[in-house]
Amino acid sequence: MNREPLEPVTEDDLAAYRRDGAVALRRVFDADWIDLLARGVERNLAEPGPYVRRYTAEDEPGLFIGDYCNWQRIEEYRRFAFDSPAPGLGARLMGSAKVNLFHEHVLVKEAATANRTPWHHDQPYWTVDGEQVCSIWVPLDPLPRETCVEFVAGSHRWGKWYTPKRFDDLADHDTNEGETLPDIDAHREDYEILAWDLEPGDCIAFHALVVHGAPGNPSKVNRRRALSLRLTGDDARLARRDGYMSPPFPEVTLKPGDPMDCDTFPVVWPRD
Repeated sequence: MNREPLEPVTEDDLAAYRRDGAVALRRVFDADWIDLLARGVERNLAEPGPYVRRYTAEDEPGLFIGDYCNWQRIEEYRRFAFDSPAPGLGARLMGSAKVNLFHEHVLVKEAATANRTPWHHDQPYWTVDGEQVCSIWVPLDPLPRETCVEFVAGSHRWGKWYTPKRFDDLADHDTNEGETLPDIDAHREDYEILAWDLEPGDCIAFHALVVHGAPGNPSKVNRRRALSLRLTGDDARLARRDGYMSPPFPEVTLKPGDPMDCDTFPVVWPRD
């Protein structure tokens, strides 16, 4: 399997990431990496971890499910995090000499799932501060724009810190972090909203502060499986929030302000 992307990150890609906070990268991963991740996701669904969450109620159609922090027990995730082109992509986009794995996050919307992913940005949930924090979002199924994750272009540069949202009822979490996010859907015309048609092998790279959300999956036959690899760079430091944190990482003994270097957050770039 290729350890370098099939198509390199261009200067235009870098400019889009910095300007918009999100960029679609085409033909990054070969089919072997996608097949490996698909096997890992199916194993994960059959053997969920302690943080698994079902966001679809029992009486609702379809299934929206998420899980994270399973790379240490699911070898397919470990191999992807350490050996795929993803860490190098993160290093290039963040402009970082070093990349740590923060965690992986799997989100699956089965066919006929109405649940949307609320508008939010990630970093207020997370135990990390810094500018060099990004995600590599990898779809495992063909994805039309109508069901793709959407991003508010440039929102990572608003200088705002928004309260984390609950994915089941879309309400604010109980926390003292941030202010309530504006109602994006009620004023979509006021924003530049980005989304793309994607194929397996493509990915979206996005900044931890860019505002994003996603529609449901109305298809009667097609799944929407994706793995998001969360990565941190040189300036990232451990943080502890005043209230809700996801993932909470209770096992991490680093102090707030420490670099993200420990067994839970291993260095994945540069490779040994």
